Amino acid sequence: MPMLVGKKAPEFKAKAVLENQIVEDFSLSDYRGKYVVFFFYPLDFTFVCPTELHAFQEQLAEFESRNTQVIGCSVDSCYSHFAWLNTPKHKGGIQGVTYPLVADLNKTIARDYGVLIHQEGIAYRGLFLLDRTGVVRHQVVNDLPLGRSVEEALRILDALIYFERHGEVCPANWQQGKKTFKPNQLSLEEYFTHV
Repeated sequence: MPMLVGKKAPEFKAKAVLENQIVEDFSLSDYRGKYVVFFFYPLDFTFVCPTELHAFQEQLAEFESRNTQVIGCSVDSCYSHFAWLNTPKHKGGIQGVTYPLVADLNKTIARDYGVLIHQEGIAYRGLFLLDRTGVVRHQVVNDLPLGRSVEEALRILDALIYFERHGEVCPANWQQGKKTFKPNQLSLEEYFTHV
């Protein structure tokens, strides 16, 4: 798996479903100037996946308030995405999800992001946080049975925004409003004195 942190996110043009419409030429570059949470999930109409997609939807206003676009991606076709988006939640569907879902039918996007499971032809649960210039600032990959934490994605996003605004680093388990420090030895010592 390639380490993408610190590099420009691999660009692509693909079909996607957005607001119950099929978009022919969806691209990450359309969101320059915004933070992007770009996540992969294995397949439509599966079991852990709808819990994650609904969890991102439930926190969508929080992401949007931070100038952040959430985008999902799987190796399914846009027609499969469309059908799943029109399946009620109580039937295992993702009706009500409003952020874009990218169709990676030829698997090149999953491959470029290093999350493709070649022997199965599906993606691991990869998540990539892009800054406003399209540089990957955080990546995490879960195995298939392990659903990810949307709260942790928000926490990391908050840490990145805080660092960009204030130039101070965010220690382990940092939460909004907690102590940060300058990236130097004296500040670190002061931090440990106070916590």
